[in-house]
Amino acid sequence: MSLTFNVEDKPKTGQLIVFAIQQMLAVLAATIAVPMIVQNGLTPAAAMFGAGVGTLIYQLFTRRKSPVFLSSSFAFINSMFAAFAGGVSMSLGWLGLIIGACFAGLVYVIIAVVVKFVGVKWISKIMPAVVIGPTVAIIGLSLAGNAIGDLLKGDVKVDEVMLASPYVALICGLVTLAVTMLCSTYGKKMTKLIPFILGILAGYALAAIFTVIGTLCSIDALKVIDFSVFANYMLADGFSIKTFLSVPDFTFLKAFTAFNELTGSYILTIFAAYVPVAFVVFAEHIADHKNLSTIIDRDLLEEPGLARTLLGDGIGSIGGAFFGGCPNTTYGESVACVAITGNASSLTITAAAIGCLLLSFVTPLVAFIDSIPSCVMGGVCVALYGFIAVSGLKMLQQVDLSQNKNLFTASVILIAGIGGLTVSFGAVTITSIAAALILGILTNVMLSKSKD
Repeated sequence: MSLTFNVEDKPKTGQLIVFAIQQMLAVLAATIAVPMIVQNGLTPAAAMFGAGVGTLIYQLFTRRKSPVFLSSSFAFINSMFAAFAGGVSMSLGWLGLIIGACFAGLVYVIIAVVVKFVGVKWISKIMPAVVIGPTVAIIGLSLAGNAIGDLLKGDVKVDEVMLASPYVALICGLVTLAVTMLCSTYGKKMTKLIPFILGILAGYALAAIFTVIGTLCSIDALKVIDFSVFANYMLADGFSIKTFLSVPDFTFLKAFTAFNELTGSYILTIFAAYVPVAFVVFAEHIADHKNLSTIIDRDLLEEPGLARTLLGDGIGSIGGAFFGGCPNTTYGESVACVAITGNASSLTITAAAIGCLLLSFVTPLVAFIDSIPSCVMGGVCVALYGFIAVSGLKMLQQVDLSQNKNLFTASVILIAGIGGLTVSFGAVTITSIAAALILGILTNVMLSKSKD
């Protein structure tokens, strides 16, 4: 595709700041979702800081040649729950998060060493376009339910029941999506390059209008934005310096007080919970980088090389968990943002990472990010996840689907992925994406001798 800014390009300072904010908005909804799901004292601000650290480490290892953001991995959620299982103290659970991330990172380091000596040609053999294309499509399609679910939800709750009418939420989400699409398609200059920022601002403004009217007129169906988030963040301890600036609850601060609680059985539990998942996320790492390679028209597995991207991802996960508790992974939302905006400047990714570090200390900004209603982010995600799916399907253009071996391979991956096939072994779950990829690889290998 035609890129407005290539990987090595350096946008002007003003542009760079705006582009970085857009990248952050594209990934932060998912970033803060992981600690909110796991809970146990984990906070969105710490996860944001961890995402920034992980991304900077990744950019360092890849020598800023791979423009993708790293952030909280959903694949490790069950692994993170395992760190707190059995009634362990919160401090030991946080130490378990760091140990688990170290185990996962070590898997990546070992694979990177193997790749360094063996090369990457074997990747292309076992994962050709007919395997990677549908797998990338599944990454987007598997998230479709999340996007549509969010599109119909506001954030104001009473007894866990959403007050906003689904139709009101849908209007806000569709306005967000429409503004994003219109700016991306018809926008000029900066407008074309920041469609997500403009879309989110438009959707948020409309949601705010509905919420204010609903509050003044006592109409619950119009209450979309939960403005109490600002009080929870900024006035939790009264009016003080924390109203404006606060230090996130970094994982290592509590974790390192629990060394005396460590046992061999607990370490083995963490090992069993994290290591198998790391191999699953490795498959998604390949798919994301193959997808990004087609967008920027460079083979990232060759340059900067799979060994470097793996080291960056693995060590970045350790760094992310050290501060925020969440292992990191490359984000499809970030890849889609590059595809839609045509901005592949790695400097933008670096600036976004630095922005996350700084933003995590600024209480009002953290509160604003958390206050963006689900329906507004759902509107953005319809575009983001759709682009991921379509970019995967575009890879199939180079595949001859008149051949049964290719047709069966693509079909198995798409049906297994869309159908949500998962396989569990105790606390370890092979996700639908990984299961679909494994089945696709096996099918492709089984039928590779066929000439039909």
